Amino acid sequence: MSLWLQRPSRLALLSLVFAVLIGCSNAPNPKEAAPAPARKPTIVFMTDFGTANDAVAICKAVIASISPDARIMDITHQVTPFQIEEASRFLYGVTPYYPSGTVFLVVIDPGVGTSRKAVIVKSKKGQFFVLPDNGLVSAVVERDGLEGAREISNQNWMIQAAVSSTFHGRDIFSPAAAHLAEGWDYTIAGPEVTQLVHLTPKTANVEDSGITGDIIGLDDPFGSLVTDISKEDLASLGYVLDDKVTVKINKKPVTLPFVKTFMNVPVGESLLYIDSRGRVAIAVNQGNYSKKFAIEPPATIFIPKKSAAAKPPRKK
Repeated sequence: MSLWLQRPSRLALLSLVFAVLIGCSNAPNPKEAAPAPARKPTIVFMTDFGTANDAVAICKAVIASISPDARIMDITHQVTPFQIEEASRFLYGVTPYYPSGTVFLVVIDPGVGTSRKAVIVKSKKGQFFVLPDNGLVSAVVERDGLEGAREISNQNWMIQAAVSSTFHGRDIFSPAAAHLAEGWDYTIAGPEVTQLVHLTPKTANVEDSGITGDIIGLDDPFGSLVTDISKEDLASLGYVLDDKVTVKINKKPVTLPFVKTFMNVPVGESLLYIDSRGRVAIAVNQGNYSKKFAIEPPATIFIPKKSAAAKPPRKK
């Protein structure tokens, strides 16, 4: 009798164990159970607002109110006020390091409140640019190609309050960038813009006697002079590393060693080198060339051909 009662119990137990094993084998892998949510595009922000006021914080607050999960990164908010060409150079330099889908929010806008357009530009690389139509994106478009451009005229893309005539960074550009981060289709922001304002920056002039260029910026906080003369232009003049190069800055001659990096000269000494963007630059090793010699952009620079170089003046 006891054996007859025990047999069904054993069968039931085996059936239960078998069912559990089957269930476990069919259970989804925890890593596969729920796909990770897609990360929202990064908003990369640049202005000439500075950091002494609340303008940047307000713009970021507007973005957060529309797209709370958006990731915001800063290029700089210290662009020289109103200097579109400087901002265009920074934008050109950083965009290659960001992926397709990135939203660049750029507000250097001396024409705010006028007839200039507020636009969204999409490059053929798939990046978006929310900015005034004043040439800021020209260099990037020339390099990466233009997919399309739209004027931001749809009120749904703007702040849901009265739009100021002097703070479009808050009222138009920041909301538009946030909506892009939320996945909105940029083509409904407004009508197509068939012709963007084109910025034509000055370039170095190659002559028989040498190259005339400009000091286009400072590598702050180090005070190094950044020029618009490329390493290829310098090489075409015949110079090689360790040469002494006589240049004229604002028509005043100075002789500099052409070296690879800062520590190739003693601390406190001046040097000419090729910066990380492939441009001729001038620095003081562990010093500030701009402050030491009272030179700030705009300024001119002339580099003669090696064979045409005059007897070098006293070294600075």
